[in-house]
Amino acid sequence: MKKKNNLRLQDPFLEREREQYEHPLPSREFILQILTEHGAPMHDDDLLDLLLIERDEEDLFSRRLRAMERDGQIMRNRKRAICVMDKLDLVKGRVQGHPDGFGFLIPEDGSADMFLSEKEMHQVLNGDVVMVRQAGVDRRGRPEAKIVEVLERANNKLVGRLYEEHGIQFVVAENRRITQDILVAAGGTAGARAGQVVVLEIIKHPDKHAQPIGRIVQVLGNYADPGMEIEIALRKHDLPYEFPQDAARQAKAISPVVSAEDWAGREDIRNLPLVTIDGETARDFDDAVYCSPEKGGYRLVVAIADVSHYVNTNDALDREAILRGNSVYFPRRVIPMLPEELSNGLCSLNPQVDRLCMVCDMHISAKGEIGEYRFYPSVMYSNARLTYNQVAEMLAQPDGEMAKQNAAIVPHLQHLYELFQKLLKAREKRGAIDFETVETQMIFTDQGKIERIVPVVRNDAHKLIEECMLAANVCAAGFLHDHQHPVLYRVHQGPTPEKLEALREFMKEFGLGLTGDDEPQAADYSKLLKRIKGRPDAALLQTVMLRSLRQAKYEPENIGHFGLGYEAYAHFTSPIRRYPDLLVHRAIKAVLQGKQYKPAQKWAELGIHCSMTERRADDATRDVEAWLKCFYMRDHLGSVFTGTVSSVTSFGMFVSLDDLYVEGLVHISELGKDYFHFDAAKHHLLGERTGQSYRLGDRVEVRVVKVDMESTKIDFVLHSEVAEDAAAGKPAKKAKGKKKHG
Repeated sequence: MKKKNNLRLQDPFLEREREQYEHPLPSREFILQILTEHGAPMHDDDLLDLLLIERDEEDLFSRRLRAMERDGQIMRNRKRAICVMDKLDLVKGRVQGHPDGFGFLIPEDGSADMFLSEKEMHQVLNGDVVMVRQAGVDRRGRPEAKIVEVLERANNKLVGRLYEEHGIQFVVAENRRITQDILVAAGGTAGARAGQVVVLEIIKHPDKHAQPIGRIVQVLGNYADPGMEIEIALRKHDLPYEFPQDAARQAKAISPVVSAEDWAGREDIRNLPLVTIDGETARDFDDAVYCSPEKGGYRLVVAIADVSHYVNTNDALDREAILRGNSVYFPRRVIPMLPEELSNGLCSLNPQVDRLCMVCDMHISAKGEIGEYRFYPSVMYSNARLTYNQVAEMLAQPDGEMAKQNAAIVPHLQHLYELFQKLLKAREKRGAIDFETVETQMIFTDQGKIERIVPVVRNDAHKLIEECMLAANVCAAGFLHDHQHPVLYRVHQGPTPEKLEALREFMKEFGLGLTGDDEPQAADYSKLLKRIKGRPDAALLQTVMLRSLRQAKYEPENIGHFGLGYEAYAHFTSPIRRYPDLLVHRAIKAVLQGKQYKPAQKWAELGIHCSMTERRADDATRDVEAWLKCFYMRDHLGSVFTGTVSSVTSFGMFVSLDDLYVEGLVHISELGKDYFHFDAAKHHLLGERTGQSYRLGDRVEVRVVKVDMESTKIDFVLHSEVAEDAAAGKPAKKAKGKKKHG
């Protein structure tokens, strides 16, 4: 071997490469070191010669270089020479498009977002991964980026509507962050007609000089067809909705009943009168509960479906469950995380059948504090499938007809209710934040359109089950934390310093303050919520408090749950519909067996992925609900409603209608003949000349003037004496929001 080959022996990661590969190549780190030391862009032949890459190694080495390009470690200049990315002052990130045509680069390293002009966005689509160079600042002082290279294309297929103008056919994407029209290649319509919803495959991505081109691969149907809004959302948000053959086969091959072999190593708790308590329309029953008084407090048994017995790490069902992350609940349709054979069958704790479960068996003191607890695999038998309304009725009327029909169960429900009262007091003492929010339910016609939207009243039965689940989740987190076993915690951080300062400034206007100095706790928020309860502006103040908090997410690092006031919290109670819960079950089982569970991916990666799938499901359901509400509001064009300002922006204010629970926009141009200025800290728009103010929480009367099905937007105009005065340019009788509230 030539003497020059000794250079490869200097690779600090040579031993790692030898362990991983039969024919080790220079490591990525060493290649970067050599390129950096060279001090200038380097051509392939020179690098091959320097590292003495043999002819039979060239193909593998080229693959390694291509992988380093994909990962943004190196890139090639116009002369095809290899450059070290860190030396080029380039930034790698993902493109986020804006409906108005411009966009932003979200840097991979977490640095500040960079503005992408409409011209730059012409060569990419939302989600693409690119390398950019900063090219000055825009007129708002934001760093502006120029795209140097597109590393990864995010969109191979998309869903949209087919249009035809002057004989040219093109598809407009349903994803409003993709603003470019995609031209349809000649002969690529698959029989679709203009106006229909289609799935299009991109065959040529955009560049500086040309629009993207695609061909239609599926015709979904007409825009107003029943269920079309869900079909669109599934594809727009890349939600997996069909189980692959291997996963479907695995589910079908599992015995539909608990077999004798399944009993091994399990405790038999079929003698406990466990019951499930869920909503009227629920079909997958994750949890069953039982409570009885015992010395010094209560015994609470929370039995959770043992999905981990049937779904093993990295098998077909597990791979699909990871991909989905969670079940998605659309109005009238569920996209389950697991096939129905499991989600509604063998893993669902259906009544009067044996089921495998993981049990959290707790002793809770008379003060509602969790004492000793233990986890164990078990076999259970649900005595009844109850609904929240049935339980509420039996608790309120223990001598009523419903209670008589379930006489054997009622005493146990009463014990649960007694325990619930204790847990509530402990919750209050802990200082958990309890925001009052209104949930709604859509009632549909036989044609699948909204007949009306009604508020869902949360009774004590809802809250009772919620407290039982919280207790089990806290025990799961504590158990794994005490045993130092890695897991995904459900974490929730307090407000950022900026949001905290804005909240305090806002509350000061109302003569209110948030205690806790620079690091307020949940108890400080809870204390403030008590102070504002009953005030006429309580909804406004609560909304601002809620918006000051960050979003909960999944992480392997335990940083506690701010909102609930817990030092450690994990999701254990819904493994049928949430993948993090399934991971928690596997981790608990591993600890019980004296082992450590190793998932198919790194814990941190799973946390990021599961947080993403949760947001993805929320976005998809929001889209579907918005479309259905728009369809519903077409029958109310011209109607006048009373509502509350639910959000204030620089371009207007959103108003939520009282009786319909639908939100629409009053554009800033409709507020009157004045210049209105947006104050983000005070959540209001203030007229420069008239002093007219529109603030979050204000009560207004509006008229429905436009419903745009394509953009799923509803437009209102003000319809009141105040609006008429403002439109006429008359001074406001009283500037709202000026007065200090005590």
